[in-house]
Amino acid sequence: MTHPTISRRSFLKSSVLTGFGASLVGFADTGTSRAAEPGSSSTASAAPSDPGRLPPRPKGQSPVHALTTEPLEHVRVAVIGLHRGMSHAVNCLGIEFAEVVAVCDLLDDRAQATAEACAKRRGRRPDVYSGTETAWEKMVDRDDIDIVYIATPWAWHLPMSLRTMERGKHAFVEVAAAMTIEDCWRLVNASERSRRHCVMLENCCYGENELFVLNMVRQGVFGELTHAECGYIHDLRGVLFELGAEGDWRRGYHSQLDGNLYPTHGLGPVAQYLGIGRGDQFKHLVSMSSNEAGLTRYRDEKQPNGGRHTAEKYVCGDMNTSIIKTELGRTIMIQHGVVSPRPYSRINALYGTGATFFDYPARLAVNSPAPYGLEAPGSHEWLGEKDLAKMRQKFTHPLWTKLADRSAGSGHGGMDYVMNWRHLDCVRRGVAPDSVVYDAAAWSSVIELSARSVASGGMPVHFPDFTRGLWKTMSPIGIAEATAQRA
Repeated sequence: MTHPTISRRSFLKSSVLTGFGASLVGFADTGTSRAAEPGSSSTASAAPSDPGRLPPRPKGQSPVHALTTEPLEHVRVAVIGLHRGMSHAVNCLGIEFAEVVAVCDLLDDRAQATAEACAKRRGRRPDVYSGTETAWEKMVDRDDIDIVYIATPWAWHLPMSLRTMERGKHAFVEVAAAMTIEDCWRLVNASERSRRHCVMLENCCYGENELFVLNMVRQGVFGELTHAECGYIHDLRGVLFELGAEGDWRRGYHSQLDGNLYPTHGLGPVAQYLGIGRGDQFKHLVSMSSNEAGLTRYRDEKQPNGGRHTAEKYVCGDMNTSIIKTELGRTIMIQHGVVSPRPYSRINALYGTGATFFDYPARLAVNSPAPYGLEAPGSHEWLGEKDLAKMRQKFTHPLWTKLADRSAGSGHGGMDYVMNWRHLDCVRRGVAPDSVVYDAAAWSSVIELSARSVASGGMPVHFPDFTRGLWKTMSPIGIAEATAQRA
């Protein structure tokens, strides 16, 4: 999935990148790093110097795992960043209880085009905010908005999410929600303080195969879970050199950070399979990166944009591999590789005592075929096409079945629509979404933790417990009406 650009110059200016790079110095020690974000300043509510230490919950805050809010007849939506955000706006137009009331982009023509599309579809033209880097602030300050979609370059996710929640709206933020441990804690504290949700828009949790596996897990097909594998393997070399697009800012991270720059597409679904934050928790991580070669070679051979990038130096290894150990002893392998010539994959593998699943393409082996009426001889072979079809008939997720027709033709094979419908419906009903700020923080924290481990030669680094111990008593999300089943 690509991320939006909302400026020909890009919101991520060189000064911001410089500040972010400087913040990475000392990852090998216990110093706290902090990403520079536009229009913000350091606060006293920073993370502890040891990222694995548990800071006390500030006075006046309370957990939001099962936060309920007032039900709404209609959910009023605003969108910031209309490259990726245009897709979210279009999805909202196809959801009868959602209304797009305002849109924002630095590029006025993009904002006007989105507003016009809304007017043609619904007969009401949303208000437009554009032209300056602070236009979004006035929009977020309105009192007739329930949810703000934040689909901007990564450096803007934190300040936009914080202001959104401080102004009494739910923040629906693109991945990753934050780039540092400190900023993850700032999101957690803001959500608990404001009593508003911070939902990371991890669409891959709502893919057909991911929901299929989640349903089988909850129905006991996998037995006791032991190991998972995931990743983000995507050839982005061309994208990283696009001018007037995300290459303007995303490539800069490859010059500043050696680690897993984009962990959540693979990790989000796996974390939900394993009940991370709800019965189990990430404990520690070790990470190593290969040498950097692919992006430099691509630049030197292709000479993109007339050779203007010749002086750039890239430090992010072509393949980063991290291993996570959980509190219950399970393991997760997660990879990041975006500069090598190979087909797309999120790996999406899960092992249990009763079954194993591997994706790309989808393959399933079961320990005992008989209970499911399968013809397969046993666990040494992947199920044949007919048997896999039988399992899909039995275990396709009811949410996917409910929305399959409506999601047809929407982004990323329908998962975008399913994700948006599900999150908006939870807010409409006043119940907590399937993932809340603790999930956004835990999944995003891999960025800094992987960089710390790489910088220290692969030494283990401990995860913060963003739930502050609640994971021990929370139930994993359910199958369809997860929010109604929570403790």
